[in-house]
This record gives sequence, C-alpha cells and structure tokens, in this order.
Amino acid sequence: MKINICNHDCTELWDGVLYKRLSNYPNITDWEMKNIIDFINYEKFNGRKTEIISDSDDIIEKINKALLEPEKYSNPNKPKKITECTACRYRKGCMTQFICHTSPLENAIKIFECGKLLSAVNARRLPAEILAKEPRNAANDPADFFHYVMFTWGNCQAGDRLVMERKMDRPPTDEDMGINLTPGIRFYFEYEKLEKHPNAIHDGFLPIKVKDEVVIADYVNAIIIPEEYQKIVEEIIPYDLTDRTYYINNNCKDVWDWSEKVYSFIEEINTVS
Repeated sequence: MKINICNHDCTELWDGVLYKRLSNYPNITDWEMKNIIDFINYEKFNGRKTEIISDSDDIIEKINKALLEPEKYSNPNKPKKITECTACRYRKGCMTQFICHTSPLENAIKIFECGKLLSAVNARRLPAEILAKEPRNAANDPADFFHYVMFTWGNCQAGDRLVMERKMDRPPTDEDMGINLTPGIRFYFEYEKLEKHPNAIHDGFLPIKVKDEVVIADYVNAIIIPEEYQKIVEEIIPYDLTDRTYYINNNCKDVWDWSEKVYSFIEEINTVS
C-alpha cells in the first residue's frame, strides 16, 4: 500500500493507494496524523508495508517522527466537521456525530430478517479472496476488507452512489444520481457509541468499520427508509426497531439534496428539547 499526501481534491482509497487530502495543506492536524498512523498500523496488522509519498519532504519528516511517538496522537479531539473532502454541496465537509451504512432494498430486507449488518463474507457466504477478485471490486480493495461492515460519515453520499452502481452495473451518471436516483436504506449510528463495539477498528480511511457483524438493535440510532419502500418493508421491521425507523419522501432533485435532507432529519430527531 501507499499513502500519497498532496493537495488532492479529496481523500480516496483506490487500487492500493490512499490519496490523502489535508484540510489545511501542508499542515497536518493531530486528527489527520492519527488517521495516517491508523492506516499504517492496519496495513501492518494485515501483513502489508506502507510507502509514504508526498511532494513535501517536511510532511514525510513529520509523519516519520509521529510514528516514533504514536501515543501523542492516540486520542485527539474529533472535529465536528472534517474538511478533507468538500464535495458535499451543503456542508462542505463530513459531519462526524453520526456514521452511516447504506444498503439497497433487497439487502436491507435480509438485514431486517436476521437483525444484523453483516460483512460481505458473512452476508454472501463466499471467501474474501473470491470477493476481492470480482469485477465489482473496482477499487481493488484487499481481501481482508470483506471481513468488515463498512461505515461512512453520516452526510456522505458515497453509500447511495454505491447502491446506484450496483443497480446499474456501471459507474452512475449525473442523471442517475439526479432525477433517476433510487436511494438506499440508511442505518445511522452515533460515532461515539459504535466506536465502543468490541470488533470496531480504525483503518485510517473509513470513520469506523466493524469485523463480522453489528447487531442492529444494540447500536442503531435511526433507520431511514425512502417512502416508496414503506409497504414492502414495514411488516418485516423487527418490533424493537420500529420506534427507530422513519420513512422519508424522496422529493429531492439529486443525491446531494437527499443526503442533506436525511442528515438534517437525523440531527433534528437527536436534538434535545
């Protein structure tokens, strides 16, 4: 694996390279340094070395120094908003109070039936090595990734983009993510609560991922279902999840509107009166 730290448009993991964007390049915050260290440690745990690349020798020097004293960066303050990625048209960054797992309808039905979010290995009952070789693994993620349930920041549209990619069996177009968007079902979790899951880890890229499975009733904050699916799923929602399940009308013009509408709703229901 490689970490490429330059003035990128966003942070992205693709084909064995973590393209790391800094919120105030070339300065590195303690939070960003923690994530770089987490990435290197995760790769080491899985038997891979990490090469650090940057157009700034000063950045490489700071990282090498931090790796000698990682305890200094073990518990930095989590920003309320992360501005490594500014693709979000509304927030201009990732909001960090809640994280999200997004699923297409057919997968969500299976999730409700078993009461768990499952890793790809457990859900599809295939070896990780087979899953890693599938064409749908366009990012060329290594096999160990498929042992985890993945989460994005709560206002991110990446989950719905993946849902549309799976539906269309190709990269979605702007029109797909606009007027033709069919949003997935979103499972929302409080970051601080899910972080305490015994199998939760930080890989330096995703906010959190959890090995094997997450029992929904034990951790979920809210489940957001597009209204068009209500009649399909309302009879199979487990009783202990009904008071945390909400149906929202997708009257939005694109995925950005939908993501903002949903995340604003999550913030609203979690605001203490």
